[in-house]
Amino acid sequence: MLRTLLEEYALDDAEITRETTFHDDLELESVDLVTLSGSLREHYGDRVNFAAFIADLELDEIIALTVGRLVDHVVVSLRATERS
Repeated sequence: MLRTLLEEYALDDAEITRETTFHDDLELESVDLVTLSGSLREHYGDRVNFAAFIADLELDEIIALTVGRLVDHVVVSLRATERS
């Protein structure tokens, strides 16, 4: 999903690790996070609520958001729905 989004900015060959930040490293804006949120919702449905995840973060945490932290959120969300 992230690679698809990055293709729009010709960043599809960028190295992405768990420490890669959306803001500083990938230079994504808030509208890009909305697009990513839509992709996550389309793929996972209600099992992964990115909007609620972001809503619980402070502005500096959103700016410092890493790929790894988002991946952790997805994994935790999916595991929680498996137990239900």
